[in-house]
Amino acid sequence: MASLPILKILEESHVSPPTATVHDGVLPLTFFDILWLPFAPVHHLFFYELPSVTKTHFIETIVPNLKQSLSITLQHFFPFSGNLIVYPNRKPEICYAEGDSVAFTVAESTLDFDDLIGNHPRECSKFYSLIPLLPQSTKESDHVKIPVFSVQVTLYPNSGISIGRTSHHSLGDAFTSLCFLKAWTSIARSGSDESFLADGTLPVFDRVVNYPKIDELYLKNLEVENTFFKKEFQPPRLSEPTDKVRSTFVLTRTVIDRLKKWVLTRNPTSSYVSSFTVLCAYVWSCFAKVRNDELEMFRFMIDCRARMDPPITAAYFGNCVASCRSIAKTDLLTGNEGFLNAAKLLGENLHKMLTDENGVVNDKWLLDGLFSQGMPTTIMGVAGTPKLKFYDTDFGWGRPVKHETISIDYNDSISLSACKESNGDLEIVFTFVMDIVCYPKRVSTQTGFTISCAYIWSYITESRDDELKIFVVSVDCRACIDPPIPERYFRNFVTLSMSIAKPKVLAGKEGFLSAQSYLERIS
Repeated sequence: MASLPILKILEESHVSPPTATVHDGVLPLTFFDILWLPFAPVHHLFFYELPSVTKTHFIETIVPNLKQSLSITLQHFFPFSGNLIVYPNRKPEICYAEGDSVAFTVAESTLDFDDLIGNHPRECSKFYSLIPLLPQSTKESDHVKIPVFSVQVTLYPNSGISIGRTSHHSLGDAFTSLCFLKAWTSIARSGSDESFLADGTLPVFDRVVNYPKIDELYLKNLEVENTFFKKEFQPPRLSEPTDKVRSTFVLTRTVIDRLKKWVLTRNPTSSYVSSFTVLCAYVWSCFAKVRNDELEMFRFMIDCRARMDPPITAAYFGNCVASCRSIAKTDLLTGNEGFLNAAKLLGENLHKMLTDENGVVNDKWLLDGLFSQGMPTTIMGVAGTPKLKFYDTDFGWGRPVKHETISIDYNDSISLSACKESNGDLEIVFTFVMDIVCYPKRVSTQTGFTISCAYIWSYITESRDDELKIFVVSVDCRACIDPPIPERYFRNFVTLSMSIAKPKVLAGKEGFLSAQSYLERIS
């Protein structure tokens, strides 16, 4: 792949809470947090379109406002400026001491802003320079100290800016992350914390989750001494170059409702059918077609705050999510019934978890299979949920034009969120290898566009009963005629190109590959 443009670092600094506003504090980790200790950091990237932004305005106005508002926000969310302290023989904790701070990087990029905010396949490695690294961990005599949060603001002259944030997962889950962002954006817009305080959304640091036996079991299985003390520990980092690309797909409310109706029609006694479960089933059954594993595992996290006994406040700070897992043989997920089988499995497992008489905090859900052997080599997970409105993060320049969860690049996760244009539509982002081994190697016309279209065509085929399937694309003819005409030619200059196939060709285990082959003929 092409070499990346150089990112110019304009400033590296640190942001602390206002002097004397925060006392030294300690936040003990619970088993909900301990689970995430060895995991990769979480990277979020927000793009804001500002066509008239200049470097001078960026440096003199935007950056100071972000720093000042971040400082005030840290006053109310002190763990973000603290450090994770891991001990060899007792529970880890996040500690804040006077002077602790958040690493804050200011940069300028020559990357194509319009390309970055698109939905089309883009090289994953393009985004890695736009997210900050966590500062180096340090090993002390009796503990390891790990910074938990960092920020990078990047300018794209005359186009916009991006705000990248990296956090250690033990700091908190997506719900805590969004609460922090809501506070920061509110303070940035108003210049003070008065509006934020008036909303009554202060975080709750009380450790109301208290299960010492489960804490102990998680620490034992984590093997803290081997993981953190026998060698120098540093959190995982995304490296470049990579042969992965990321694509964004939007499933409209119409399509989602059609999928739900299909599931309920075919399985009228289904335990649990929601937009979330049918979308996950859709993705799971489709990806199963391009893997070679005998077993497939799909998991997503559920927020446990309202499901604890007794329930705890939504403002609880930290991690409070449990994993809902489903495992199936690949053959069950492919073929004409693949989507329906996936929807049934996911719905049943979620229903069982939510209605278990012992609640979500019990051995059956938290520990069973968590450290077992013989799991599938590839586990697909979900980052995010439609309930989290990341597109509402307005610092005063309007909502972001694009939000990316970059940390899904570490594994085979997808990210899922409410769409920026409509809360009824859902936005899915996934990454994949362009030359994945299941693609026919002899084909030279594979592109991100044809691969993405093949995914969509084969997916939609499973939910329809038409006799023939037609896929139509618009083709720009400017460079196709002899002689070519300039790209800036004004007026319509496209033609329609279509592929036609029988449903049985597009369904089944080879459906995606067949769709890919058909579309290559018109690309």
